[in-house]
Amino acid sequence: QVQLVESGGGLVQAGGSLRLSCAASGRTFSSYAMGWFRQAPGKEREFVAVISRYGGSTKYADSVKGRFTISRDNAKNTVFLQMNSLKPEDTAVYYCAASELAPRPSLVNDYAYWGQGTQVTVFS
Repeated sequence: QVQLVESGGGLVQAGGSLRLSCAASGRTFSSYAMGWFRQAPGKEREFVAVISRYGGSTKYADSVKGRFTISRDNAKNTVFLQMNSLKPEDTAVYYCAASELAPRPSLVNDYAYWGQGTQVTVFS
């Protein structure tokens, strides 16, 4: 079992930046691949980014590639999502998620543990 708590969301103007954090507790953090997902009102939860257990591999949704960067600090049991060049369409609740197995990155069901979410609102 692992508990995940996101932070760092907020209100930001289009073109600006935010960095989200997800703090984990429980089992060894490095045992988990970590992902970020987001869900806008009335929309399905969608994949944003994922990072492998030791940070050696990352993958991004096409919609955020080149703007967002996922990273992790296993010594601090934390995963980050640096979001640059934000657009209004990035507005959503952002969730971090953990997978004990190698996840198929975009599949929600491959992640067993989820945080409560943090709101990101981008205005133009």
